[in-house]
Amino acid sequence: MAIQKYERRLKIRKGIRKKVKGTAQRPRLSVFRSNRGIYAQIINDEEGHTLISASSPEIGAKNLDIEISKNVGKKLAEKATAKGIERVVFDRGGYIYHGKVKALAEGAKEGGLKF
Repeated sequence: MAIQKYERRLKIRKGIRKKVKGTAQRPRLSVFRSNRGIYAQIINDEEGHTLISASSPEIGAKNLDIEISKNVGKKLAEKATAKGIERVVFDRGGYIYHGKVKALAEGAKEGGLKF
């Protein structure tokens, strides 16, 4: 039986999570994308705590496009710099670094986060 798209993404995600770890000095920026929204979290994996989160429903977006994804990245970076977080490790969550995921990352970089 052929591997499903969702199963393929989970397999890629496991490989990424083996390599990418968030620490207190350099937490992990995790991305989740659905059909209706995009969600990003900054996570300290040593303690298992979410430090900051931002999402497209939070900024009042009804549908998802690249511009909204970029605004979510900027909003996340704004919250992170207010808490004193400047450097993060990017976890794309098994998604291809293209389109909305790339726009979120660029928005976070423009907001002041360093990957």
